[in-house]
Amino acid sequence: MSEMPIPEAHPPKCVSELRPVVEEQLCRWLPSADDVPARLAEAMHYSVFSGGKRIRPILALLSCRMISSDTAPALPAACAVEFIHTYSLIHDDLPCMDDDDVRRGKPTCHVAFGEALAVLAADGLQALAYEVLSRADYPPGPAVKMVRELSSASGPSGMVGGQVMDISQSNRKAAPEELRALHAAKTGALIRASVNVGAIAAGATDEQLQHLDEYGRQFGLAFQITDDILDVVGDPEKTGRYRGSDQQSDRFTYPRLYGVKRSRQKARAAVERGREALRCFGSRSDELVNLLEFVIARDR
Repeated sequence: MSEMPIPEAHPPKCVSELRPVVEEQLCRWLPSADDVPARLAEAMHYSVFSGGKRIRPILALLSCRMISSDTAPALPAACAVEFIHTYSLIHDDLPCMDDDDVRRGKPTCHVAFGEALAVLAADGLQALAYEVLSRADYPPGPAVKMVRELSSASGPSGMVGGQVMDISQSNRKAAPEELRALHAAKTGALIRASVNVGAIAAGATDEQLQHLDEYGRQFGLAFQITDDILDVVGDPEKTGRYRGSDQQSDRFTYPRLYGVKRSRQKARAAVERGREALRCFGSRSDELVNLLEFVIARDR
């Protein structure tokens, strides 16, 4: 298996523009120690602000901006997406799941706060996501659609089901179609939902949603393949995790099945399919396309 490192890539302008906007909104919605037990508030804040590029909420904002030329309608939905994502990371890191001690170069939530509080912080973030959607000024119809998107993406047909598949496939060789299904559920489902809730907030038509859903599907695939590759060739100083952790955990990944070179080809193919899905939007889709290109060029 080739171990040629991935060259450093810089995020597109939309990431540096929108990440501070997202983080300001996350602070607004997170509870303070005046509202909930102080240690719980601390654990929730710690996990939400442990680093990361905010790719999922930024996808929601870009999808919204492509349809409506504005990001404001999608801000609450973008926060809900990030709270769901953070809750899933806390659970994934637990000793009974992936048993990871480090994420993004920092101690994981259960290492920093103990396993019981980590579980409760994650549960709190999951509930907070739906509270945000219910308290935001969305019309009932779009609000229900967004709840459906997020609950489906995070439930038994999405991340939860994907985690079960991941656990059950340890210590055995899985078929390619099983690997695709695992990644589509565990990682891809929430990415697709991120794109879709932003479009729903903007009032997208059913036809527009179909194209964006396919873009989100391919984005999720390209993202996960690249994540698998970074576990093999990434710099731990940049990725914030130990190199080869997937192999040590006997996790089934694209490089394990196809090797690094062919995995990169598959990631590139997913990018091209994602670009094609947005072709009907013309130049309005440039920001989403640029973010998709960055996904497979990133080094962390």
